[in-house]
Amino acid sequence: MNIDISMKLLEVVIFPDGRLDTANASKYVGLSVKTLAMMRSSGKGPKFLKPGKIFYYKEDLDDWLNAPGRSRSTAQAQQAMRSPKATGIFAD
Repeated sequence: MNIDISMKLLEVVIFPDGRLDTANASKYVGLSVKTLAMMRSSGKGPKFLKPGKIFYYKEDLDDWLNAPGRSRSTAQAQQAMRSPKATGIFAD
């Protein structure tokens, strides 16, 4: 059985002060520009700043990617949804 695995390296441009524009931030986190925009408007995405143009700091993207509560597998996500904390049901 042959399995062909190919990877594509993406070039991400980071400004000297650690900022990324939206296009580069989307490549960095692996989401589309549109998804990042939707997450910005709903308040569910990484921190950003808008001094006219939207930017993200690499440190904020890394913090968001590594934040507690993010699941690494579907089993982990299902377990989290069944926890008392997620459902709001606590035993006395």
